Amino acid sequence: MAAVASNPEQVRFLTLLIRRRTVLVGLMVLLTIACVAILAPVIAPYAPNKLSVVNRLKPPSATFWFGTDEFGRDVLSRTIYAGQLSLLVGVCVVCFASVFGIALGLVAGFFRRLDTPVARFIDAMMAFPDILLAIALVAALGPSLATVIVALGIVYTPRLARIVRASTLVIRELPYVEAARALGVSTWRIMTRHVLRNLVSPILVQATFIFAYAMLAEAGLSFLGLGVSPEVPTWGTMIAAGRQYVGRADWMTLFPGIAIILSVLSLQMVGDGLRDLLDPRFRKDL
Repeated sequence: MAAVASNPEQVRFLTLLIRRRTVLVGLMVLLTIACVAILAPVIAPYAPNKLSVVNRLKPPSATFWFGTDEFGRDVLSRTIYAGQLSLLVGVCVVCFASVFGIALGLVAGFFRRLDTPVARFIDAMMAFPDILLAIALVAALGPSLATVIVALGIVYTPRLARIVRASTLVIRELPYVEAARALGVSTWRIMTRHVLRNLVSPILVQATFIFAYAMLAEAGLSFLGLGVSPEVPTWGTMIAAGRQYVGRADWMTLFPGIAIILSVLSLQMVGDGLRDLLDPRFRKDL
């Protein structure tokens, strides 16, 4: 009966979500980018690292839709393949930040003795600018895909931990949590069944923003030469390589830049829509 009763609410939520034009457009753009990146071996007209010195710095044409770079590599193919890495980094950073951020936030919000030290640790981590902390961590660990994911995961974990902690501080004082304690329900069961289940909405919304921030940060690190290996196509390295040809071969920076803008903007649109629908203060006006 509970499952049947919950279905109309889920259907209503999906209907409201789809009816919002900004969310629908954001989802369509994001799904299009994801599908193109996943199907890169099929869609891309050329191999991303195929050199052709004869065709270097060719402008967009019927043969090379996005033009070529300084080594004659097809910019369209490299832009498509670069989406794979950006999406991979975003997903991995969200998973990393969610696991450790939820754990820290639950511990800080549920256990009074640990609240102060964990909260101070979270505040100390958030005192550092995101990109500077990421640069320091990557420089210390060495540039690679794994270190970029770990560094960005560490950077964005406090953001999620702070939200989880604030919500847990409120939920732990609610009557049904007190009733569960009085009935002898284990602490672990209370934290997972009664507290964590009520944190799905803010976690989901924050995860979309972290996804967007992680993609931007990865592009920034790659632009600075602190990301993955230079031969691996990323939007950041493509823009970094094309900056010395600005005014001469603008397409080298234009198309990767558009890809970053579309990806981040679509994630922000989806996140804003989810926030409005999941927050009762905004949902009543929809």
